[in-house]
Amino acid sequence: MSGEVIARLAMSLDGYIAGPLSGREHPLGVGGERLHSWVFGLRTFRRMQGLEGGAGGWDDELLAEFVERPGAVVMGHGMYVTGEIPWGEEPPFHLPVYVVTHHPRESVVKKGGTTFHFVTEGPERALELAREAAGDKEVSLAGGADLVQQFIRNGWLDELLLHVVPVLACGGRRLFDDVGHEHIEWRKTQVLDSPEVTHIRLRRVDTPV
Repeated sequence: MSGEVIARLAMSLDGYIAGPLSGREHPLGVGGERLHSWVFGLRTFRRMQGLEGGAGGWDDELLAEFVERPGAVVMGHGMYVTGEIPWGEEPPFHLPVYVVTHHPRESVVKKGGTTFHFVTEGPERALELAREAAGDKEVSLAGGADLVQQFIRNGWLDELLLHVVPVLACGGRRLFDDVGHEHIEWRKTQVLDSPEVTHIRLRRVDTPV
């Protein structure tokens, strides 16, 4: 739906979306690549990297859907800092990206349609700008964990697609560590299982299907 906020995150069985010591040296945290290895051979992922071939199936269909739905992206400063070098001159977003930060700077234009805009007025302002840019499409919440938690606490996240990977991270960045003390209820709208990952699609109970 137009203006809705969606997030797609890979998570370990013990609730981590990044391994320990995540930062410039280890963008996904130590061992964090295990949470994403299922995606590397998929057709859609390879196409995003400018490569041909790859596998189809449920995993690829879900990834393709979440690539097509958004018209803009919101992310935290930490995610931008850790991803800036690995993403290179042509980041995988191909959309305007609004980075929530305390560090003002000029927008950064990259190849392939990605422009990073740095928003110092807080996450709500970043969401407003992303919705304006997205038009009749949705807004993708890219992360990291702190920003996702803020969106959940404020009721701004409409749909969450979790890719639950059968590994134990045993440390790192947990997705649901700080989401407040009020009761938060989601409903499952889809569960798909493949050998490497289980996909669980959730929507807030007060959000229409």
